[in-house]
Amino acid sequence: MNLSNNDQALETIEEAENIVISAISETMDLYGVTPSTGLLYATMYFKDAMTLDEMRDELGMSKPSMSTGVRKLQEIEMVKKVFQRGSRKHNYIAEKDFFNSFISYFCQMWMREANTNLSAINEAEVLLKNVMEDKSISSVIREDAKEKYQLLEQSKKYYHWLKRLVKSIRSGEIYEFLPKDPENH
Repeated sequence: MNLSNNDQALETIEEAENIVISAISETMDLYGVTPSTGLLYATMYFKDAMTLDEMRDELGMSKPSMSTGVRKLQEIEMVKKVFQRGSRKHNYIAEKDFFNSFISYFCQMWMREANTNLSAINEAEVLLKNVMEDKSISSVIREDAKEKYQLLEQSKKYYHWLKRLVKSIRSGEIYEFLPKDPENH
């Protein structure tokens, strides 16, 4: 039986979607999600709003698994809950702008890294300063504390740079130097 041109075209579109779904789901580990959650996002990417039941039917996964995946995707702002008039079920939609996904996730992670490490460095430097200033401690040990203190001071440059990077990405300033679409810039 021959397929009509329309049927062949629909199969081709489905094949194209499946290629991209596979690639997206395979690389979602960069965002700290499991392969099944990556598959969920990739599937939602090509859909309008979906309920947990629709996700379960589409992917054949359990409703609790869907719920956990959606919660994780909401945490990293790759999926949003949307209101749909006349429906009592929660509807979710995938973020379709990869720039927004990148900004949301990586800026969040980079700020966490910078703030956590700067806080630890500041705390450690107080301890090291106490050792460096205590004349009753041997000069060898004070020198060791001084070297570690200087090492930490150097590392602060990176964390402050990382904060500036986040700020430039969130403000859009980075796109002046690295346009989203260089051909149309």
